[in-house]
Amino acid sequence: MTDAPELPPGLALAWGVAERPERAPRRELSIERIVAAAVEIADTDGLGAVSMARVAKSLGFTTMSLYRYVTSKDDLLLLMQESVIDVEFPPAHEPADWRAELREWALVTLALYRAHPWVLDIPITGAPLTPNNLRAADAGLRALRSTPLADEEKIATILLVNGYTRNAAALGRDLDRAATEDDGAAAAAGLADTLRALVDEVRFPFLRPLVERGSYIAQTPGLDEVDDVQWGLDRTLDGIAVLIEHRAAGAPHAGDDDAASVTPSGTDPGSRELAEEAAARARTYAGDPRVKKAAHRRKDAERQVREARKRLRELEKAEQAARQAEAEAARQAAARAARD
Repeated sequence: MTDAPELPPGLALAWGVAERPERAPRRELSIERIVAAAVEIADTDGLGAVSMARVAKSLGFTTMSLYRYVTSKDDLLLLMQESVIDVEFPPAHEPADWRAELREWALVTLALYRAHPWVLDIPITGAPLTPNNLRAADAGLRALRSTPLADEEKIATILLVNGYTRNAAALGRDLDRAATEDDGAAAAAGLADTLRALVDEVRFPFLRPLVERGSYIAQTPGLDEVDDVQWGLDRTLDGIAVLIEHRAAGAPHAGDDDAASVTPSGTDPGSRELAEEAAARARTYAGDPRVKKAAHRRKDAERQVREARKRLRELEKAEQAARQAEAEAARQAAARAARD
């Protein structure tokens, strides 16, 4: 039997195979207490507030005392993430129902991000290697156990769904923060009115109707007819369902020798050519000097339009001020005439 490879300090701590300090300054200090204190700080004040010094102070120890247990702040962040990912996923469905199970997996993941939004700020440096991270991945793969997807496709699927939940949680957090700072509905209403004045039908022909109807920015948060997060998750699952149907019908898996000849849809033989044509067109559009020159002229014209509109608004304000001054002068003249 060969020995297990030596792990970096943070991973060794996460797996519980790191050596515990033999001589601790005070016996009540532990890795678990350090991580719990750091999580509490992050939950309250965000990830930026977490430092070895602040964690040590909250526990009543010196900063150097913590380094007997956690060798670096990066290791502490890894252990904090590992701590909050220690959640239970719903049990498997019998019979297997990949869509229901993957939806549950996504919603548990989303709830975790919402409960501890600072997790979203921890940089991703590679594949998850800690026990609880791997348990989460295992639960996602379990949801796909009944599907005909290849191993690589199953991994790509849970990465896709997890990426969606991360993005949804981050966007929700940022929008909530902005609403709190800007007085919520009142700010949204004011911004909607501003957009109506700025978003014209010439530069934004397809956005303008949404702005006019108030669809682009909801003025009453929480009363939207569509739950954007649930809607997006359903559409993501719809796309996965199409792939599963094609695989069940015998379409080659990603990585198969003849998979390159299969279109993304798996059924339309012309869609591959269309995709290649679209990619070539996009590359040409982005790199063609004539396109760039025309785009520059367009931007210059738009700038001149904005400046003209700005001057027009200034003239309108000047006109309004002049009218008000005229009215005030007339009022004062009438008052003097009445006194005389």
